[in-house]
Parts: sequence; C-alpha cells; structure tokens
Amino acid sequence: MTDNREPDRLDLVLHGGQLVTPEGVRTGTVTVRDGRIAAVLPATAPLPPATRVIDAAGRHILPGLIDSHVHFRTPGLTHKEDWEHGSRAAAAGGVTTVIDMPNTRPPLHDTAGAFRKAALIEGRSLVDFRFHMGVRAESVDALADLDPRVATSVKVFMAGHHTAPDVIHDHSVLSKIFSVAADHGIRVVLHGEDGGVFSLLDTYLPPPLSYSAYEPARPRSGGIVAAARIAELVRRYGTAAHVLHVSSAEECDLLAAARHSGLPLTFEATPHHLSFTRTDTRRLGARIRLSPAIREEHDQSRLWEALLHQDLATLGSDHAPHTAEEKTLSPADAPPGLPGVQELLPAVFTGMRRRWPDRTPDELLGLIARLCSQHPAEMFGLGSRKGRLDVGYDADFVVFDSAATWFMTADQVQSKCGWSAYEGSTFTGRPDVTIRRGEIIWDRAAEAFGDPSGVWLASS
Repeated sequence: MTDNREPDRLDLVLHGGQLVTPEGVRTGTVTVRDGRIAAVLPATAPLPPATRVIDAAGRHILPGLIDSHVHFRTPGLTHKEDWEHGSRAAAAGGVTTVIDMPNTRPPLHDTAGAFRKAALIEGRSLVDFRFHMGVRAESVDALADLDPRVATSVKVFMAGHHTAPDVIHDHSVLSKIFSVAADHGIRVVLHGEDGGVFSLLDTYLPPPLSYSAYEPARPRSGGIVAAARIAELVRRYGTAAHVLHVSSAEECDLLAAARHSGLPLTFEATPHHLSFTRTDTRRLGARIRLSPAIREEHDQSRLWEALLHQDLATLGSDHAPHTAEEKTLSPADAPPGLPGVQELLPAVFTGMRRRWPDRTPDELLGLIARLCSQHPAEMFGLGSRKGRLDVGYDADFVVFDSAATWFMTADQVQSKCGWSAYEGSTFTGRPDVTIRRGEIIWDRAAEAFGDPSGVWLASS
C-alpha cells in the first residue's frame, strides 16, 4: 500500500484551546501524528498543515480520561450492559481508556481468561482498555505468575453483593494476597467493606422494607473496619493498595492518615458519592442504591475536601448498570449499582463549580486531569503513554466546554440499561469531542461515534 500523505502534513491539529498540561493551563496548539502527540505549541506559533484541524477556541483540551473502575459486564452479564454500549457511554463522557473489573460470568481469574475476554471485545470498543485480575482463595499462589502485560492489579472483594462471586472473608487468605502482591509488584484494589460486620448485622436486623432502610443495613462501620484492616496489612507487607468507592468521613480520615504516614495506600471516590446523599433516596429510590451505600451530607463534604486537597488519588465511575426491571425489585432485592462512566466528568465538574464558585475552570480542570488521567495512568502501568498532554504520549483528548449548561435526559444515555440517576439534572460543562489515539470517537455536534478500534493495552 502506498502512503499518499504529504511527509510534513500532520494527521490532526487542535488549536486555540486552553491546554491542560502537567505544567499548567495555557492557550496553544497540540499536533498529532500516527496516534501520538507530535508537539505542544504556543498560541503564537504558525498553524502547521494537517489533514484535519479542530478549532477549540473558548474550550479546554484535557488529556483523555482514564476510568479505572468500570463494570462493562462482558462476558455473561450483557443483558445489563455490553462493551459496545459501555464504550459509547465512555466516549460521550470524555473517557478514552477504561480498566474493567473481574466480576463477570465467568469471573476473570487467569491469563487465559484475559485473552478470551480481550478476544470478545476486539472490534467492539471505542476506547482502549485494561483489566483488573480477580482472585479467589484457592488461586492466590497464581498471582506470583501474573504477567504485567496482562494486568498489574488484582481486585479483592471483602464483602459480597449481587455480582461479587468471590469474596475473601478469611483473614489469613487476605494476608496471603497482600504478601504475594507485595513480593511481585501487584497493586491490590479493594472493595473495602468488612463482610463479617454485615453478616453479623444480618442476624440482628430485619431485611430492608424500604429503599431508605438499605443504608442502615449496610452502615459505615463496615467500611471503617475494613479501612483499618487494610492499613494494617499495608503496614505489615508494604503492599501498594487502593481502596475503591470510599463513602464515609471516617474512612477518608483513616486512609489519608495512612498515606501521610508514608504507607503506599491510596483511595478513590465516585461521582455518585460526591453527587448524592441519603436524603436523595426519597426521590430516587433504588436508582442510587450503591455498595457502599450513599451516606450523609457531612460524608459527602469530607469526600469533596479529600478531592480538593488530593488526599484521594483517583476518581472512578464504578459504572455498574442494572436493568430497570432489576432496579425496581423489592427494597430487599434491588441490586446496588448504577451507570456512571458517561456522567463522571460533567457530574464532578458541576459539583466543583457549585462548591467552589471562586475557583477558575483552569484550576478545577487541572485537578480533574490529575485525578482522572495522570494518577490512574501512573498507578496502573500506563504512565509512559497515557494520562498527560505531552509530546510522545498517546493523542487522547477531550475538548471540553466549561461554560455549557445543559440537562441530562434519558435519550442522551448511551449505556445499554437506558437510564441514569442524573436524568433531569442540570450540568455545567460538557464534553464536545473525544479523541482516542488521534481518532475522533465522539463528536457531540454531529451526534456521531467513530470506529470501535480500541485496543487491549500492554503495560508500559
């Protein structure tokens, strides 16, 4: 095949936007060749010739978001979500890379399963992807042979719910996981609630008879006990650990204190815990049933404080759709989880603008770029190619209109489940164009998606 491109012509140029770089935000131009960032130019530089030019004047250009906590339900649970719809939701939300969780059917527990799963996804994903490996009690020793090109992290469920088939209750098994992971440079990511606390409560409390009774049945004590256990295991073994979807003020304090003491322990918050409190259950019912549960206003405020001061390391959507029929089961049976990868960026930015109206969009979007791009790339083996708007990195961008105000409506939902807890919400800030390795995968003005040529990423 003959390459008819002019040798000096770039593939893509984005100019006139506010570039969110590791050194700060400035007006400029970013150029792309062969899927990588070729140059980051000042606003005064002449516009180089390119096959395609995007005028981003008046908008910000962020590195594409990395959502390190999604459940795209492939394989085995694709009646709720599938990779085609999940990756569309990601692209429409400015996400260019996802890391999928292992609690599918069958669960992901070994290298062969990872290759089978990647083969199912090939040709169906708009976004690039990685996997968190799962672990069961009888497979801990196999972690010693985990190839970092397959996965650099292992997911541990310390408490069970509807889609968690392998829960680690035994303290000795959990200790062994931390020991093996430390010896082989594997990051442990955890659903940090203590299943023993909940089992004990279940022998004492009746099943929840209303949606609002769910949170008292799955209280903060489960997360607090788990956070303390995790901190002690990290102290003992030196394991890099990351606690997911932290929900309470007490957990924030424990985990932030552990990090500040020098332990390699980090944590995540979700947009749902930042957006909703338990009083919203009266209006939204099981739509906002989560595991961990939505908590009180002071917990939400503490999470926002942790975000502002970067006590937390990442923001993840915990995109976990269920069908409307499943979510409208009885209060005792409705499963926890909701879609969120499409809503992550606008929900968090909207919350920031409301809480901190005196802070500039430049400052807020710089923070989002660190928590949603740079940090997850560095933590999960992608730090040399993803997560930064810098020369040589993958040309993953979101062109973001920080001044746009819009309603979230059901017809905008890209997830296969077809609903969002944010329907009817007014958002500030909107992803207009999403670009993955130099290819446009979402164009809001045209309401068009690109080619599903996302790839399974080897760690770098």
